[in-house]
Order: sequence, then C-alpha cells, then structure tokens
Amino acid sequence: MCQAEYECKLPGIRVNEVIQKLGTLKTLNNKSTAFLLAAPSSGSGKTTITLALLRMFAQRGLVVQPFKCGPDYLDTRLHTMAASFGGRERAGINLDTFMASKEHVQGLFNRYSSDADVAVVEGVMGLFDGAEKSEGSSAEIAMLLGIPVIMVINAQSMAYSAAPMLYGFRTFDLTLNLAGVIFNQVNTASHYSYLEAAARDAGVEPLGYVPRSETVAISERHLGLDTSAGYDREGVIAAMAEHVAKTVNVDRLLEIAQVERPCTSVIPPSMSKGNNVIAVARDEAFNFVYRENLDVLNDYGRLVFFSPLHDERLPEAAMLYLAGGYPELYAEQLSANSAMREQIAGYSRNGGRIYAECGGMMYLGKTLTLKDGSLYPLCGALDLETTMQESRLTLGYRKVVLDGSAAELRGHEFHYSRISHQGELQNIATVKNARGEHVATPLFRKDNTIASYIHLYWGETREAPSALFSLATA
Repeated sequence: MCQAEYECKLPGIRVNEVIQKLGTLKTLNNKSTAFLLAAPSSGSGKTTITLALLRMFAQRGLVVQPFKCGPDYLDTRLHTMAASFGGRERAGINLDTFMASKEHVQGLFNRYSSDADVAVVEGVMGLFDGAEKSEGSSAEIAMLLGIPVIMVINAQSMAYSAAPMLYGFRTFDLTLNLAGVIFNQVNTASHYSYLEAAARDAGVEPLGYVPRSETVAISERHLGLDTSAGYDREGVIAAMAEHVAKTVNVDRLLEIAQVERPCTSVIPPSMSKGNNVIAVARDEAFNFVYRENLDVLNDYGRLVFFSPLHDERLPEAAMLYLAGGYPELYAEQLSANSAMREQIAGYSRNGGRIYAECGGMMYLGKTLTLKDGSLYPLCGALDLETTMQESRLTLGYRKVVLDGSAAELRGHEFHYSRISHQGELQNIATVKNARGEHVATPLFRKDNTIASYIHLYWGETREAPSALFSLATA
C-alpha cells in the first residue's frame, strides 16, 4: 500500500456532494477509481463513452488520468482534451505491452495515476484481441494493472443474446474482473430493460445505456478522428458528456471500480543534456508522437517546437524530429512554404541529424500526389515520392533491428499512402512483424537523415536516439 499523502484539490462543497453520493471519498482512505473500458470489437463506441466519462469526471472536480491501450496517438490527444478541464491538464498516455515490457507499462500507469482520483483506460479492438492471440490485448493490460473491466456493447440489434456474450467474456479467463457493462445504441428504456436482465443473468452489473444521437457522433477520417481545424472537438466532447450523463449510472461506476492507489514508480534517471537543442515538428500536419518519446529526447537536449506549416525559419538544432501526421491534408500549405522546405533540405545536405516517421518521411520526399492526381513538391531531402493513389492500408506492429546491432526496437506501422518512386536509399535495418515474419518496410538512411513509415516507441529503450545517431549527451 502506498503511504504517500494525497492532497485533495476539490472545493469543499464538491467534496461534500461526492461523499454524500459515494459514502466515502476514495482519496481519503488511499483508494482511487480505475477501470478499463473494453468492447467485443472495434466500432462499439468505446471512444465516445471514454471521452464522455473523462469530461464528466473532470466536471465533478475529480483529477482524472486517461490512458489508451495500444499504439494509437489520436485517441490520446482527444483524451487529453476531455480530461483537461477547469485549467487542469492531464495528458493521455499509451500503454502497450508489445512495444514495451510489462514492467514499463505498469510503471507508466503507476506514475501517471498515483495522484489521480480516477484512471480511465480505453481498450483497443476487442477485449482479447492482441498482437498474437491475447498477447498485448486490453484484457492482458487490465489483468496486469489489476483493474476491473467495464464492457461497452453495441446493443442496437440485440436483447437477451447479450447474456451469453457477457457470460463468455466474464468466464473465458477468470483472472479478469469484468465488473460492469454499458450498453450503447439503445433507444428506449424498454429495450434497456431486456439488456439489464441479460447482464444480471450473466453475472455482470448493468450500469446504464447510451441512446443513439447524431449530435454526438464523431466524424471519422483516415485511421481515426477528424483532425481538421474547423471541427469543433471541444463542443462534441461536451455534448457527449451531457448525453451520457442522462442514462449511465456514473456514481455506481465510481463505486464498483475502486482499487488501491498505486505508488509512484521510479523514474529512470535523466542523462546529462549538454548543450543540444532538438527541434520537434508540431502543428496541424505533424502531431503523431508518443509522450514518452519526447521525455526521452528531453534527456538528450532542450526541446524546441516548430511548425513546417507556419514557420519560415528552422530553429538552430543538433537534431530534427519530424513526427507523423497528415501531410496529405495540408499538402498545398506545406508545399507553399518554400522557405521551410529549402531550409530542411539544406539541413539534411549539410549533415544535420533528422529522424522522420511516416508523415515526416513523406514530407522529406520530393513530391506527394493526392488521390485527385494533384502533385505537390516537398523538401526533396530524400530521393523518394509518395502518393495517395492506388494505395491501401498497411498496418501492424514492427520489430526493428539496426544493422550491426543486436538490440531490437519496437514500433507500429499504419498508413494509406505508398512510395511510388524510390531512388538509391540505404536500408539500415531488418524489420519483422509481431509473428516474426519479415516485412519489406525499410528504415532509410541518407547521411544523417533517417526516415521510415514505422513509428518507433523508445519510452523504455532510452538509448534508442543514441543508437540511431550516436548523439552526444555532454
């Protein structure tokens, strides 16, 4: 049991309200609330309900910490928006037992949730879907963390059949604590009464339902959620919270998901930063990055953020990090910023260190062709061209071994674009998928510019930037 004292930050009147509803405030007896929202499959409504619950908890004055199972960097951005309310910001954190060890995942959860009233973990795909059978699945992470699971079931065309479904999920692995269920796409109280009876017969507590509502439907684009500047994500999240609050028993959810408050995990000691400056691309076009990757880069130097879309000058830096994103949505603007394109190309030609992932790699290429055939010149730092035409989804976990090294880096690949032209670029790694099968995806190197479609996770492999670039730390 963690002995660290916790300072309650809630206004007195809110504390009284919560105590009256819940009996005891979890933070006063070293208890907190933590649970994982899972589903039988993707498309059940996990993200919608997760965002609604995060905002509802934050509106109550609770400190809420969001997590996301798997390699998704879009949901964590939305989690951050939903949980950050009333001037308090809580960043969404990825938990992935393929890209990192179980010890690392447990440590992340402990570190970020130790001071939270509520920790909400959104699962990935179906409850037991992992990289290989259930390895790396939401179920594995819930059991690793010792937190209960709340199922989200799309019951639009279902009634009592929910009973055997829930019973199967509850009994498939008795180590798993399936504590409750929320039914989605339920339009009437009468329909819910059938589902409620089914849940109780399956031994799973029903926690309410969410009626279908077009006003809170999330607009999807590409691999995730609409990232266009005009999309009112804040308004949608607020509407979600208001909608879900009407028919889901949030107070009961807080009660049944009480767990022992985790102790803060030991944070690896920082290395000497020296005088390095690391410039990180961050704007509407480039924002797919793991928070832990930035924390590790912060060990190597001072991070400075810049925008390939809006800035005309590149910061003076020892390294550039071009994260993934949606360059295809901003191809015209990126191409029009010729000053930035030329500076990045010159930085690469002069031996500057650049690490680029997916969208960042596309930006370093000569051109990008969109689906309508329009072609946009880009940096030209690498002799390659990418296109959105005749492309198909490429995705999966990746194991990466650099040439001349025995160390294995891990990451994830997810893109619709493809390379339409590739010059003489050096591939410096062997890449395999989660099953150990060879994958053709290269890790390009030209001078000190390294680029790939793969998003590497080095939150645990803290020496990865040094392995890639031999970066000095002093």
